[in-house]
Amino acid sequence: MKTLAAVLLAAALPAAAAQSPAELAAPAREDPALPRVLLIGDSISIGYTPAVRECLKGKANVYRIPANGGPTTRGLDEIEKWLGAGPWHVIHFNWGLHDLKRMDDGSRQVDLPAYETNLRALVSRLKQTGAKLIWASTTPVQPGTVNPVRAPEDVVAYNEVAARIAREAGAGINDLYSFVLPRIGELELPKNVHFTRPGYQALGEVVAQAIGRALK
Repeated sequence: MKTLAAVLLAAALPAAAAQSPAELAAPAREDPALPRVLLIGDSISIGYTPAVRECLKGKANVYRIPANGGPTTRGLDEIEKWLGAGPWHVIHFNWGLHDLKRMDDGSRQVDLPAYETNLRALVSRLKQTGAKLIWASTTPVQPGTVNPVRAPEDVVAYNEVAARIAREAGAGINDLYSFVLPRIGELELPKNVHFTRPGYQALGEVVAQAIGRALK
């Protein structure tokens, strides 16, 4: 049975994007003359992957991990499988939205100190690939977001920690949070972390621009 989040995501996506993470993992055909890009993220990145591919057509082979990236704990468990043999020229990544999810007892799924430890380990592993790294800030959530509960102030706190780690690692920063915040009512679904169809298209274009700059 699909979760409510999965149903809402599928409803928001264009028909071409309403695919499973596994179906979105690889481009239809790889051009060996082009650089290879890997997208790592949760369902937000699932939503913008088709737009990124379209924007970078003829410029890069755009791959995405074959699963929802979830919290950093899942990343630590799966990162070797997700990276595969490579090579990767650019890796655009995010963790955070699942880490800060509020559990039934009010705690976060991964508290902030553990998030910092986990993310440092993940970024260290990503650096070993030799790829140019781009960290994407976690997109904002609206007050009253439910199923599950997430608090707007938690996004700010987790982004601050992640931005510091990214800067220390020399990674590029794609500030999707600041891009979305002024237009949150237009781009995001009400009281939900997912986006409208135009919202995912807009995110994909911003992500593609960040990757394009890194490829140059």
